[in-house]
Amino acid sequence: MEILRIVVTGGVGAGKTSFIGTISEIETVDTDRKATDEIALLKEKTTVALDFGRLTIAPNQSLHLYGTPGQMRFDFMWDILIKKAHAYILLIDAHRPEQLRYGRKILQFMKHRVKIPHLIGLTHTDCPDAWQMEDVALALGLLEKSTRPPMMAVNATESASVKESLIMLLEEFTRYYQYFTK
Repeated sequence: MEILRIVVTGGVGAGKTSFIGTISEIETVDTDRKATDEIALLKEKTTVALDFGRLTIAPNQSLHLYGTPGQMRFDFMWDILIKKAHAYILLIDAHRPEQLRYGRKILQFMKHRVKIPHLIGLTHTDCPDAWQMEDVALALGLLEKSTRPPMMAVNATESASVKESLIMLLEEFTRYYQYFTK
């Protein structure tokens, strides 16, 4: 069986756990614990190690989805998970602009460790104060459209939206590896 490892990363509350739970064909493995710091103002529980889910995409091919913790103090898990990943999705909470700087840090962290296909998924785009995609791209330091990774709106709780983002990531994965195997 061929396994493609996909890391789902982003800040606290961006939708990583929901994303994996929405699409996984197995019961999601999670390490959610009661939030005891300022995170408790946003949500009751938070991921402290990883989330794991699986999705079969062909008879002998499956995606293993690994969700990272959103807090910087758990960045050692980001490092562990990204090293064996084939691709990753960075989820950005579009309605909390204070998280954009943090999203940029995560993006830089990942880029310094791996050169693999990735996609930026904007969550909470249906909120009235959500930033537009172009504004988010600029805030992330993605100034050149020609070198920018694919970006799309993602509703982490809707199966069709999650599936669409994974398809886009797999298309990016295919283009990336075709380019390097020529």
